[in-house]
Amino acid sequence: MKKKYFDIHKPVFWPATILIVLFISITLIVGEPMAQVFSNTQNAISHNFGWLFIIAVNLFFIFSLVIGFGKYGGIRLGGEKAEKEFSTTAWFAMLFSAGMGIGILFWGVAEPVFHYMNPPVGEGRTIESAQNAMDLSFLHWGFHAWGIYALVGLSLAFFAFNRNQPLTIKSVFLPLLGKRVNGPIGNVIDVFAVLATLFGLATSLGLGVKQVSGGLHHVFGTPNTVGMQVFLIIIITMAATVSVITGIKRGVRFLSEWNVRIAGLLLLVVLIIGPTLFILKSFVQNTGGYINSILQVASWTEAFKDVGWQGSWTVFYWAWWISWSPFVGMFIARVSKGRTIREFIFGVLLVPSLITFLWLTAFGGSAIWMDLKGTADNLGERIIADESTALFVFFEQFPFGSVASILGVMLVISFFITSSDSGSLVIDSITAGGKLDAPVGQRVFWANTEGAVAAVLLLGGGLTALQTAAVTTGLPFLIILVIMIYSLLKGLKSELAREKYLSQTEDQKSYEKKIAGMIAKRVSKKEDKK
Repeated sequence: MKKKYFDIHKPVFWPATILIVLFISITLIVGEPMAQVFSNTQNAISHNFGWLFIIAVNLFFIFSLVIGFGKYGGIRLGGEKAEKEFSTTAWFAMLFSAGMGIGILFWGVAEPVFHYMNPPVGEGRTIESAQNAMDLSFLHWGFHAWGIYALVGLSLAFFAFNRNQPLTIKSVFLPLLGKRVNGPIGNVIDVFAVLATLFGLATSLGLGVKQVSGGLHHVFGTPNTVGMQVFLIIIITMAATVSVITGIKRGVRFLSEWNVRIAGLLLLVVLIIGPTLFILKSFVQNTGGYINSILQVASWTEAFKDVGWQGSWTVFYWAWWISWSPFVGMFIARVSKGRTIREFIFGVLLVPSLITFLWLTAFGGSAIWMDLKGTADNLGERIIADESTALFVFFEQFPFGSVASILGVMLVISFFITSSDSGSLVIDSITAGGKLDAPVGQRVFWANTEGAVAAVLLLGGGLTALQTAAVTTGLPFLIILVIMIYSLLKGLKSELAREKYLSQTEDQKSYEKKIAGMIAKRVSKKEDKK
């Protein structure tokens, strides 16, 4: 019998909730000194374990390619007769909204300009630093990020749909743990998944609300303070709560499709009104340059000269994507039943990455081009002065810039809601023991908890606190993902063997049926002769 308000798996729900409440309480009690604690924690993890993040993320990307385009690519998620639940268009819309949404709006202009103005190596504000800025931005938002999501999403989808396991992270370790997957070890894995998901989401929600506050201040002159940001979190979380009640097929799907439409409209405006020829040419050149330099930029670890750049950028991004991976991976898994592994990897790895590259080129690349050409006074300085207003400072350079800024604020809010409610659905599933349709009260609880954690992080240290939350939860979950590779391989190997056996069995049955038919015909002919 389905419970009305809460249907929890106690060994996961209560430890995760208690740890989250402890974190919120300590941060609020300690107050301002927590900002330094967050900064020291992030620096220590980045300095000592940055190399591990870089190795692991490269491994995840390569593994995804090998699985997708190798002998396992023909396996269908859910079995040979499984049907797709969503159209390809809706599928891509939900992938992009869940995977990149708020982040690409926040950093789409700011990051390329940051690297162009203050490159990790060499002189800033040059042609060379502009090209390197696009390489680094593509690295952080492209194939490697989606390789992490592909690994987790594929693992969850395979074990949920092909092995009929609950849709939780622990189910992926069935080949390694056997029955113990439902014991304490499996529960610990799911607790880590809940914490990683929650803090990864809080990071994105915190960035999103900083951008909404900055945009409202830029367009309407409203205060851009932490108090205003917390107020906005409360208002937008209430809207997200309404959406999460409607579920994935109505609220999340509807908002995801509208997010993509509005984002596409903004992209089209920049393509048409902005430096169109430059955007088209540089998109081709940037993509080729990134692919050509991918080995170098993806394996750079500041070994010979540690300038402290990677901890705030590459290591933060890898930790952020890893901490997001339970949420995005589980969400992708839920909407991907019926697709082959090859189709899954191609769709998850390639299409969103190329769309992201075009976005970064159109927005960040155009801002760099304007600064190089001197068509906008102090554009670079204004963008890096406050990353939360970068998108709106960029829109100022266009006709109808205020209209575009208002659309931008609306889009950030919509992405905020989509991330919050889809994240709530995922955490619901984990804390309910893998049930796909947790009660409404439980969804509301997690939607509000995500908003509360984002608000506390902003109060406890702003952007540094947000980055530290992602890095800290990303480190232990990185180890879980490495083990996940081995477990998935074992599962896929057994699935391929099973399919081969069934195919041979069917061939044998077909052969026996054919022989039986031939014998029957001969007997019939003999009887006719008699």
